[in-house]
Amino acid sequence: MDLEALIDSKPISRFQILVIGLCALVAMMDGFDMQSIAFVAPEIVGAWKIAPAVIGLVFGAGLLGGLIGAVIFGRIGDSKGRKPTLLCAILLVAIGSFATPFSSSITTLIVALFFTGIGLGGAMPNFIALASEYSPSRRRATLVALMFCGFPLGAVIGGLVSARLIPLFGWTSVFVAGGVFSLLILPLVATRIPESARFLGLRNDRMKVLPIVTRMGYADTWNGDVGAAARGHSSVARLLADGRAPGTILLWIISFLSMFMLYMLINWIPMMARRSGLGIESAVVAVSMLNLGGIIGSVTLGRLSDSTRSPAIVLGGSYMVGAAMIALIGHAVHSGLALCSVAFLAGCFSMGAQLCTVALCANFYDTFLRATGIGCSMAAGRIGAIVGPVFGGMLLAAGTGAPSLFAMAGVTSLGAGAAVLTMGLLVMRPREHASKRTGANTVAREST
Repeated sequence: MDLEALIDSKPISRFQILVIGLCALVAMMDGFDMQSIAFVAPEIVGAWKIAPAVIGLVFGAGLLGGLIGAVIFGRIGDSKGRKPTLLCAILLVAIGSFATPFSSSITTLIVALFFTGIGLGGAMPNFIALASEYSPSRRRATLVALMFCGFPLGAVIGGLVSARLIPLFGWTSVFVAGGVFSLLILPLVATRIPESARFLGLRNDRMKVLPIVTRMGYADTWNGDVGAAARGHSSVARLLADGRAPGTILLWIISFLSMFMLYMLINWIPMMARRSGLGIESAVVAVSMLNLGGIIGSVTLGRLSDSTRSPAIVLGGSYMVGAAMIALIGHAVHSGLALCSVAFLAGCFSMGAQLCTVALCANFYDTFLRATGIGCSMAAGRIGAIVGPVFGGMLLAAGTGAPSLFAMAGVTSLGAGAAVLTMGLLVMRPREHASKRTGANTVAREST
């Protein structure tokens, strides 16, 4: 078999599981550090007497850095390799995390969060690409969803750790913990994760592919052909060429709306809970329950997506059910138990669907464009993640209450569901039909 057929048709090996598991560990780092500011924001607001509109800008700083990092590092990952790009991104995260506690003003805090965000945004397209390229296509949605569960799991751990650290050591201790986590991950990625075999296949680098195939245990069945069917030059413009434009634009819309929704929830649930009289522990645990629901939901939805012919219906429907759960959060902020319960259900449906759309994006693009495609989709999501908290801060400054704030977040989940259903109908279904026709024509020629 050639390399592509080997990865897609053989049982997944322990080595592939190790690579995907380590990518999940990097995702945990991303989730921990990305949501740290939401955990400490109530303490910073109280200590520095910051207005809601200003803290919205603080929320947006790291996300703006993430937008820039996702586009630049995604492009570098497709040209220079996933692994070296990922290592550079993790190093930036560690440096930024350790610099954040030294912030003495809003300006220096914004700069530190922006720098950290570049690393966090740059890591994401590359570890997603690595995990998807070591996954067989028939199980990619499930495996990538499982891997990306590391992101909300990191946020859950971050919430629980923050709830303990903040009362004892103050808000700066959360960022120190994030920096230590990043430094611990760096040598594991350097020594245990190889370059993507499919990426090396695009470079016709058989000598580097052979040790990887050997570690997977399939050297005896590899015919030496890298089998990289889709070769080409990676660029942002190529995402809109060769019939990819409708799918690319819909993926950007889905990512924008779902991240708008998600970061409205992550950043404003703790603030609204504190406003309603709940303690910092209850406020942070509510965000942890949102992320825990996302983990359970993404695993379930990933399995359903792999086992059905219409994954868009599964994900679109989940977004829409989640919209109702999100709207209910605004009526539950006065009770810790009610808030945690509704946040968990919102995570199961809306956040679970959002995590699974990462696999949808990875499946849509060919190997030579995958990191660039994921990076640009993540960048569109980062724009939504910036706009969401800032927009929420403007609504609160105008006197908007919790019910209206979370109803708006629910509307964005509804819109993301509609976009997923549209992509399934207008892009994925015609693509599947074209693939079947191509396969049938190939079989006919071979029989002739």
